[in-house]
Amino acid sequence: MQLATIDWTFIIGFFIIALGIGIAVARKAGSDASQFFLSGRGMPWWLLGFSMVATTFSTDTPNLVTDIVRKNGVSGNWVWWAFLLSGMLTVFVYARLWRRSGVMTDIEFYEIRYSGKPAAFLRGFRALYVGIGLNVVIMSAVSLAAIKIGAIMFQFSPLQSILVASLVTVAFSALGGLRSVILTDFLLFIIAMVGAVAAAWVALSQPEVGGLSGLFAHPNVKDKLDLVPAFDLSTPESRNLLFSLFLIPIAVQWWAAVYPGSEPGGGGYMAQRMLAAKDENHAVGAALFFNVAHYALRPWPWIIVALASLIIFPELSDIQEKFPHVTDDKLGDDLAYPAMLTLLPPGLLGLVLTSLIAAYMSTISTHLNWGSAYVANDFYQRFVKPEATDKELVQVGRISTVVMMILAGALALSLQNALAIFDLILGLGAGTGLVFILRWLWWRVNAWSEIVAMITCLFVVLFFQVVNQDHGMEGWQVFSLNVVITSIAWIVATFLTRPTHPETLESFCRLVNPPDSGWRPVYSQMESVPEVDERVNLPRGILSMVLGCVMVYGVLLGTGCILYGNLGPGLGIFAVATAAGVSLARLWRR
Repeated sequence: MQLATIDWTFIIGFFIIALGIGIAVARKAGSDASQFFLSGRGMPWWLLGFSMVATTFSTDTPNLVTDIVRKNGVSGNWVWWAFLLSGMLTVFVYARLWRRSGVMTDIEFYEIRYSGKPAAFLRGFRALYVGIGLNVVIMSAVSLAAIKIGAIMFQFSPLQSILVASLVTVAFSALGGLRSVILTDFLLFIIAMVGAVAAAWVALSQPEVGGLSGLFAHPNVKDKLDLVPAFDLSTPESRNLLFSLFLIPIAVQWWAAVYPGSEPGGGGYMAQRMLAAKDENHAVGAALFFNVAHYALRPWPWIIVALASLIIFPELSDIQEKFPHVTDDKLGDDLAYPAMLTLLPPGLLGLVLTSLIAAYMSTISTHLNWGSAYVANDFYQRFVKPEATDKELVQVGRISTVVMMILAGALALSLQNALAIFDLILGLGAGTGLVFILRWLWWRVNAWSEIVAMITCLFVVLFFQVVNQDHGMEGWQVFSLNVVITSIAWIVATFLTRPTHPETLESFCRLVNPPDSGWRPVYSQMESVPEVDERVNLPRGILSMVLGCVMVYGVLLGTGCILYGNLGPGLGIFAVATAAGVSLARLWRR
């Protein structure tokens, strides 16, 4: 397809603005490690909230949602909607604790919470395992989406797409650090949302679709519209769908699995944003803004495009016929989203393409800065050169930024499907999430708890995906078994190993003042106990979490009902969401 001059103007202009921001803040960002990796810990909640939500609005996200909807319908999105529960728990319990910790990264947390060689091992190993290994896998999945969009929209080869997509991103990330990432994220999110809405509007305007009424009445779509999977246990297929798409995610996955951006108890680049906040209140506000925008505001434009694609391109063969240059190893249901974008008129096409480029750059730049912080702060300075200066740490961060992008691009060239990567990452974190939740709330959790959980989970995944692939179990059954085995293993290890050194536990209590209930044995041994009023009120935090979830899910599902034409139920759900929001505001003021 041919892009008009106005389309190229949007794209090139955006590249210039992003690179300009990186150059403008490069000097300040390079002045010390805190500026480069945490933007000087002075960011307001609204900028951090925009940055959080822009990061999770990656190029592969609409592709992933399209893949889910085409395969499992709208209700299939509960595999990621369920993570709202862990997100709201982070808002009202953990955001304040993270900001109080004062660490540079969430990996540094290990040596203020645990003691001895096990704590040092955890910090060093996870700095490389998460910062480089897992981080590169995630970036490769995002880059795979860039490859597919480049193939459809520009007829680029996979290598061309990777080179074009990564050069500017690496440049402004390496120059400006987290400050440039956050500032550009604000612009990126606005562009990305405008582009997503524009894509949905054009999809609905197609003659074959016939607007919202025509879309939801079409036979290709009618069996994909359930907001919650049907509670049908009559056949093995219906049981598997119910458990895999709804029951396991909403009952187990949100607290048991660790997925980047949705870690139980916070962590990763979410913790990085909270650590960069001006104070505790700004950390809480940023996390709340993210969860509302991520789950309540963004999904429906993507879902509408995905449903419309079932009318325009009902089968994969239709996509292949339309775009014969796409290789078989890159053909999948996730390709339907970029295929729908070819229907856009000039000008709007450039805007939407710019929004996808913005989404890609936002996610990749965050992962590059976050991963390089691990390499510089938690590996290089901690284990290689403790006396390293701030300028050296910034230099190490910039070098690791380039190296990680090269590794991610190389891996992306061998991938085929983003949903498979999503499932793999969920599996690698199965059962470890409970440790992430309880390490803040229970003094007895120690470094061996996390080490055993991590190793056990990895061995279970390797057994079922490599050694015993023909196990005859459904994916949700393997996931649940992994959670059970991993949880038993780390709990047993916790009681069989020595507790964290008392001095470390007391120091941790003075620093973050965790909830009293799980730390009473430690507080009782302390000569000077921190102020009780400054502790996170756990019962109030959990109640706030429940009200926050009711509010956000109400907006999400109420919007769906109204779009479907069910005005009465939709308004009723909105009324419940409003009541929850009002109750939450009153509780928060207290």
